[in-house]
Amino acid sequence: MKTIYAVFGDPVGHSLSPVMHNAAFEALGMDCEYHTFRVTKDDLKAAIHGAKAMGFGGLNLTIPLKEIALRLVEPDPIAKAIGAVNTIEFSKGSIIGHNTDGIGAVHALRSSGVVIRDSNVLVLGAGGAARAVVYQLVQDGARVTIANRTIERAEKLADNVSSLGTARGTGLEDLPGLVEQSHIIINTTSVGMHPDTGQTLITSDMMHSGQVIFDLVYNPLQTRLLEEAKKAGAITIDGVKMLVHQGARSFRIWTGVEPPPNVMERSVKDVLEKQ
Repeated sequence: MKTIYAVFGDPVGHSLSPVMHNAAFEALGMDCEYHTFRVTKDDLKAAIHGAKAMGFGGLNLTIPLKEIALRLVEPDPIAKAIGAVNTIEFSKGSIIGHNTDGIGAVHALRSSGVVIRDSNVLVLGAGGAARAVVYQLVQDGARVTIANRTIERAEKLADNVSSLGTARGTGLEDLPGLVEQSHIIINTTSVGMHPDTGQTLITSDMMHSGQVIFDLVYNPLQTRLLEEAKKAGAITIDGVKMLVHQGARSFRIWTGVEPPPNVMERSVKDVLEKQ
């Protein structure tokens, strides 16, 4: 009997998770399928329990359901600390919530040969994705500066992880100076995402060669930020790598099987390159 996996969100039609997970299932010869379901905030509890009752293998959650799910499942320590759930595991009567976003970002950096410990990292944005990324970076020994339009949100996030390591929050007023001091810069905002592809928070004149510029936006594949980084001679990492690595972590949680990340990445890039 085929096992069903899914991502819930509202909206959710744009998700490329089905593409990469179905490519992994096919490559491994597993009798499984992954689908998208539009689920509203009000219906999330019923949808999660319905999926469990119908024998789904596991779930992913995307905007705007990650924070709400924290109250509906048994969060593991990482999800609880981050304050959001993006992966749900059905385990022997329990519904366990995980967060693989931060781990996915760190694995994307490491797979590109980037050293995190003792690096100065500038994180642009202070939303849900930033929370997961900052938590994992601080855990792994980075010195993190969070820059956000609303400085209070950046400071609050920094305070939340201060017991784990070094983090501070600030505004966007001194971006050139912040960029200059950073070894790694990570954009966790939606700036530059389709259809507003011409936008970027930082430009090539602020950057220098040897810096690592990581954009979590993956549509378009080559964002304006990454184009600016290439002009400056910086190392670039696209958002597909995080998508794949967080997805691979979810895959392992659900199945106990090691997925093929190269197959997953290629499947997503094939779709994006045709758009």
